[in-house]
Amino acid sequence: MTTAHTRSAHTAKQEWATGLTAFAAVMLFLVGLLDLFRGIMGIAEDDVFLTTRNYVFEFDLTGWGWIHLVLGVVAMIVSYGLLRTATWARVAGVAIAGLVIIANFLSLPYYPVWSVVMITISGFIIWALCVVQRGNLFDLSEKRPPA
Repeated sequence: MTTAHTRSAHTAKQEWATGLTAFAAVMLFLVGLLDLFRGIMGIAEDDVFLTTRNYVFEFDLTGWGWIHLVLGVVAMIVSYGLLRTATWARVAGVAIAGLVIIANFLSLPYYPVWSVVMITISGFIIWALCVVQRGNLFDLSEKRPPA
């Protein structure tokens, strides 16, 4: 009787862990896609963004476009690894979300509201990836055992 209770509790933890990892994967994919679009906008049309004077971290907007484009592509690749519950993808997901936070902080004057939204979403991604224990994950590509 006790083993059945422990088994169902372990399965519930696995379901939560798998759900949080899926959440992080989908959100990281969205962040990557949005960064990809932001990068394309910065490369193709510099006049989409507001230019500010006397900003400490002043860069060329085309340069910012390339930075966001690369971060977006890498984030989308890592999100696929998260759906496969790969350990490297969890580490890379936290690193990429951290880099997205830094890049959006540095580009706050150019697109302030969107940068704050991306920083918030990336914070949730880091939280979701750090809160899950490694042994509690189901592989999202396989069938789960019945409850």
